Amino acid sequence: MRIATWNVNSIRSRVGRVVDWLVRTDVDVLAMQEIKCTETQFPFDAFAEAGYQVELHGLNQWNGVAFASRLAMDDVTVGFDTAPGFGKLDDDGVLPREARAIGATVNGVRLWSLYVPNGRELGDPHYAYKLDWLAMLTEQTRAWLAADDALPLALMGDFNIAPFDTDVWDIGAFQGRTHVSQPEREAFAALEQAGLVDTLRARGVEGFTYWDYQQLRFPRNEGMRIDFILGSAAFDELVTHAAIHREERKGDAPSDHVPLTVDLSLETEDDDDRPMFL
Repeated sequence: MRIATWNVNSIRSRVGRVVDWLVRTDVDVLAMQEIKCTETQFPFDAFAEAGYQVELHGLNQWNGVAFASRLAMDDVTVGFDTAPGFGKLDDDGVLPREARAIGATVNGVRLWSLYVPNGRELGDPHYAYKLDWLAMLTEQTRAWLAADDALPLALMGDFNIAPFDTDVWDIGAFQGRTHVSQPEREAFAALEQAGLVDTLRARGVEGFTYWDYQQLRFPRNEGMRIDFILGSAAFDELVTHAAIHREERKGDAPSDHVPLTVDLSLETEDDDDRPMFL
């Protein structure tokens, strides 16, 4: 089974690219982030014509997460129990939760598509929200694995954190900025300590996953590695191949992120004649 994650940066703007890549790369399940639309606005037909069912959590033109799968999805879950909210208090005095997490089980593998808050700037309320969101995700992850330590679990998506200095093109350009601050890196490390493995890095896969549209960042390869597939030990044991698809940053109207894939040693009815991508 081939699974992928991709911050598509507006699915309505890039539906043709995304569906074409799914078919061309023979992906079974794609986790998407920043779909930037509600359910009524999502381009379901294009996915359906290619054989994919979609489950999504989108509230407005911001954020939004989804799955596209050609395999059955079970136990679809919008958000996780401990997720904090952000913004203005509602009539009940509760902070609203943003569309940042959706879970689904495919072939016994529990998958989450996650869009971690950006943080904006150090000292900004959104930065404190980001750290709180990550802490609650870590707490929830511990609970999931405590309930079943043999669970093949993957947290996939845009984490908005570069865990190491080598995950940005020039650490000197990031002094005093988010994504590389020590509290953010400690929050990422806490997820790994909760029982997760960076499945691509563990296999020596190198490269950035994001390049800003400005200042010729992509041609100069001035990027960041902020998208990940973090898997439990049981998930990691199933991984046979992993890749960052850098070429998807090229061409007309690309997302500023590129997709990541991992292949799992699970039998599916679509496994025959599967190409390998190196």
